[in-house]
Amino acid sequence: MRRNGIVLLLLIAIPTAVWLRGRLLPVVEDDSLLNFVPPSADVRNAAIDETSQLTPELQRYFDPGDDFLPMAKPGPNDWLANNHEGGQTFKEFRQAEPNRPDQQRQVIYLVAIGEISERQSAQLEPLREFTEAYFTLETKLLPLLPLAEGAVPVRVNQNTQKPQMLAADLMRLLEKQLPDDAYCLLGITLSDLYSGSHSNWVFGQATLRTRVGVFSFARFDPAFFNDPIPADVDTLILRRSCRTLAHEISHMFGMHHCTFFTCVVNGSNNLAESDSRPMHACPVCLRKLHASIGFNPREREERLVGLYRQLRLDEEAVWVERRLERLKAVRL
Repeated sequence: MRRNGIVLLLLIAIPTAVWLRGRLLPVVEDDSLLNFVPPSADVRNAAIDETSQLTPELQRYFDPGDDFLPMAKPGPNDWLANNHEGGQTFKEFRQAEPNRPDQQRQVIYLVAIGEISERQSAQLEPLREFTEAYFTLETKLLPLLPLAEGAVPVRVNQNTQKPQMLAADLMRLLEKQLPDDAYCLLGITLSDLYSGSHSNWVFGQATLRTRVGVFSFARFDPAFFNDPIPADVDTLILRRSCRTLAHEISHMFGMHHCTFFTCVVNGSNNLAESDSRPMHACPVCLRKLHASIGFNPREREERLVGLYRQLRLDEEAVWVERRLERLKAVRL
């Protein structure tokens, strides 16, 4: 991964592949898997870095305790079995001098790109509310950004036979749309995405430096694969969208894929792996966000609980409520 380059989320390789329940997964032999070794507790704690100089509340906030699962050994089709990544400690994050909100640039913007369905249009405001609560920065929706014919390359995916747009070109368009007060801008599209001639598809893509990113609703909807539609399909799509949104915006804060804990910033190689990721950031990534934004931990978690309940994301609400109880037990 290049430090000043583009971070890919859920990139699917295509040299040899198998169509599994409508989702293209790379076929890899056991002896070709990358040798990712799950980090020990000492390595995970070192990635968080020393916290003794922080307030008791922040020390507890960044203490893994029993709330965060360590990164497990990947399966043969998982991200870390197919991609070399060493992780990024908190110290490495600070040394990279990533972008931070400032007095001039402190608003997160979301914008729908091209045609968007009524269902996805109805989810833009909940996504705005989620972004504002998750990152504790004012978040605004821009008017829909139309796409002129030929504005970005379009190809037909050889497996789905559905059109795809090139994510990098969409991001170049977004760079020209950055408002003066924008910390970052995330585009949302209904079109499937790809990242280059050697990729099959990506859910999303973002830059570490230029403060733009994009993600697609397309593969979050079971209808894309002609799968049965569950009764709670809107909640399913919203949960997947929130998770991907949090992942991509985290990249725009300069955060690399996490390899220490099970975390929203983990890389994922397929829809099943993505669905297994939590909505929350791990202590390493939480510390990076806090260093960038400086939010109040309790206020953030309380706001998230209320929003998760409102959006019927009950599993996420229960997890944050447990975290809040432990924070409240800290003597200040």
